Amino acid sequence: MTSSPSDTPALRDASRHSALLACGVVGATLLALIALGHDGRRIAQLAVLAAPMVLWLAWPLRSARMRRVRTVLVWLWAMGFALDAAVRAYLLDTYQAAPDGAMVLGAAANTNARESTEYLWMHWRSAVIWSGALAVAGVLVGMFARRGAASDAGASSVRAPRSPFWVRSLVLVLLLVACMAYASKPWRRLHPAIFWAGWSQSVHAQRAAWVGQEKVRDRLMAQAKAIAPVALRAGPSTVVLVITDSINRDNMALYGYGRPTTPRLLAHKAQAGEHMAVLKNAWSVDASTLPALRNMFHFGLPESENPPHLLALARAAGYKVWWISNHDDLAIEQQHARLADVVDMVNRTPGRASASLDGEILDCVQEAFADTSTDRKLIVVHLMGAHPHYSLRFPENANPFDDDVDAVENGLVKDGRSAWVRRFRQEYDAALLYHDFVVSELLQQTRSAGRPGEDRAWMYLSDHGQEVGHGSDRAGHSPSTASGYRIPTVIWRNREPLPNAAAQQQQPFRADWTGWALMDLLKIQWSGQVPERNVLGDAYRWQAPKIPVAVESFSR
Repeated sequence: MTSSPSDTPALRDASRHSALLACGVVGATLLALIALGHDGRRIAQLAVLAAPMVLWLAWPLRSARMRRVRTVLVWLWAMGFALDAAVRAYLLDTYQAAPDGAMVLGAAANTNARESTEYLWMHWRSAVIWSGALAVAGVLVGMFARRGAASDAGASSVRAPRSPFWVRSLVLVLLLVACMAYASKPWRRLHPAIFWAGWSQSVHAQRAAWVGQEKVRDRLMAQAKAIAPVALRAGPSTVVLVITDSINRDNMALYGYGRPTTPRLLAHKAQAGEHMAVLKNAWSVDASTLPALRNMFHFGLPESENPPHLLALARAAGYKVWWISNHDDLAIEQQHARLADVVDMVNRTPGRASASLDGEILDCVQEAFADTSTDRKLIVVHLMGAHPHYSLRFPENANPFDDDVDAVENGLVKDGRSAWVRRFRQEYDAALLYHDFVVSELLQQTRSAGRPGEDRAWMYLSDHGQEVGHGSDRAGHSPSTASGYRIPTVIWRNREPLPNAAAQQQQPFRADWTGWALMDLLKIQWSGQVPERNVLGDAYRWQAPKIPVAVESFSR
């Protein structure tokens, strides 16, 4: 049966409308996703870059094979833009960061396949949500891309339908704008294929730079020797610097938290009296580990000023330096640990979310105390602290907070925190309880070790904080809330009370100035001293740091 002439116009209209509908649905789906991951003019730029393949759906094709090829190519093209938008939207929502920002590049360069799997396991809810959104987008695009291709099939026996002049004009204008966009490098590099290829190269370059750190370390040692720092006090001296990971002081009973998470540190404080200062208002200026450690060991000075490294200065002043770590971390090992005389990386399981407990380092620290080859020791201990996963930071069946409905739990419920965030808070607090044991053991070792008349000092702080339902209904690293920067800082020394201990416990302290206080504890004099940044000195003057979060007051 053949079509009558009267059927031809209707067939043409149906074919044209179906093709335009396919273009509209695929284009709208892409635009909605692009708007989630970009803002301002970037949305228009990405939309223009995505336009050519979408407009191809309106082009009549006679060959059934070419229509199938077009469907596949349009789907792949659209899902490339959709995946780019989803990743950007996730990073923006979770970390207030772009994929090519320093924090994300550093984290990507400092990870591996196992760690990536562990990260996804912790954040599986977000992964499921975004994967679901991509799946819905993929189904819509596939269905309508195929429908657009099928619209030409109906016209295969008739002359191709001619679109209205305004439609043809609009398509032509969009294609011309797309050509101009691809000719412009600033626009072209936003294309997902080009952007992520360049991003991958940046990650590889970052890794290569870390691996090639030996020359940098040699330069830092030469620089320290040229500065010629001097140890002011004769006789034996031992200083312990404990750097932990992801500890928020708001979850420590030592700082007034409602759960008994730090009973041992509280006992030390009661015994030590004025020899121990708990800095109540301590802040990190970074919400992730790598920049935080760089600031600590380079005195918070910008790279442009070519700052010395604290460990290199200590060695140049005659200290033997240990680096004892429960992290398996290439970047930290190359940038900092390898400047020490003795490097003991206890955790040899790849991935920062490994199950190695911090207590594993205690024997290594004791061995460092027992070393008799030197009178001057600086022992740096790097702990996992409460780095996610929280459940891996304490022994099995050692969570006393998982079944209690206490004031903290009721407060979280009142604030509208979800069940999974409340569970993470319980695990986080259990991690802090175990952390209290490890940190207290390190302090006890320092207090009881050494020879008569030896100077001993101990400093403890975290690289950054952690959001666990404090300011928002989420758990993890948080550059976008104050919880990501609120850290504990505790100082102890044996020979003399800390000056003005009561006042010091109230004045703000910033972690990027750690080096100035540690040089005081080491009793090292050097040409770069800035007394106004040494929290232990009478000349200390607080300056508020610039962090990407509005902080109502640094004094609480």
